[in-house]
Amino acid sequence: MGSGQQVAVFGAYGHTGRFVVRELVERGFVPVLSGRDSVKLKALADGTGLDARPATVDDPDTLDRALAGTAAVVNCAGPFASTTAPVIEAALRAGIPYLDVAAELEANIDTFAHFADRARAADAVVVPAMAFFGGLGDLLATTAMGDWDEADEVHIAYGLSSWHPTAGTRLSGAVSRERRGGRRLRYTAGQWEYRTDAPPTLEWPFPQPTGPRTVIGEFTMADVVTVPTHLSVPEVTTYMTANAVQDIAAPATPAPAAADESGRSDQTFVVDAVVRRGGVERRAVAHGQDIYAVTAPLVVEALERVLTGRTRTVGVAAAGEMFDAPDFLRALSPHVTLALLP
Repeated sequence: MGSGQQVAVFGAYGHTGRFVVRELVERGFVPVLSGRDSVKLKALADGTGLDARPATVDDPDTLDRALAGTAAVVNCAGPFASTTAPVIEAALRAGIPYLDVAAELEANIDTFAHFADRARAADAVVVPAMAFFGGLGDLLATTAMGDWDEADEVHIAYGLSSWHPTAGTRLSGAVSRERRGGRRLRYTAGQWEYRTDAPPTLEWPFPQPTGPRTVIGEFTMADVVTVPTHLSVPEVTTYMTANAVQDIAAPATPAPAAADESGRSDQTFVVDAVVRRGGVERRAVAHGQDIYAVTAPLVVEALERVLTGRTRTVGVAAAGEMFDAPDFLRALSPHVTLALLP
């Protein structure tokens, strides 16, 4: 467990940040609250009794003070297009591991492109997208891959009962769309391509009890960034249930509301990762509740493994490359229920 180690949480007062703070406390860490909004930061500090250190991404000195004396930093502050690089830079200066929960494709692509060499040279650990989108799908695909050293295709389908987006999700999505000029991204034949046509709609055979659902194909999420960084596969595609896409696209869809004492919403999910090679298919499936809440045990489990030396590499690495994927998924119980299917 955390043994009282201090961990900086940038964006601690956000929806996901609050879940992360709570999970850190439950595991014996001492969160150091940080972020750009000093009013929200003070309110959270007053309610938790935790240390608050305001910081802004355009003032490196404030970031350095926020990270001083901490064992690691978890970045929960979107839009990650503006926070990722400055917080990674601060972590490198402090000589501590960096993890984030970014779902923005461009921010994740930038992290691998801009920091891989520097982090490796510094023997530093940087784990981007260690969240529901990016981390969980990557762990599932890596687990399904098993002893294969390459595959033809990876498909990851998300079955969400609903999707009530946070304000941060909406803002990050807007920034991401703006960066790619309204186009969508697809990973095919081992490279990225921009598309302007409408994504396909199809039926996805989710395992029971979910069953077949209408999904939007090529609904590209962070897994499509992380998976090909360490798995030899030229085609990576993600899918999202059509009802969830409609929810997140509608301006009137409300933010998630707590349905239990832990603060989780009543949203449920199934993530179905399928790896294909030749005529053979392997599959790993995860079920759980609340995509924002489950991000907390994902990133804190990763943090604990980093701080206890249970890692497989250094530098910038996705979840499935950094950790023992099957063992990691087993450790997520009872937050995630895992099934390996033929």
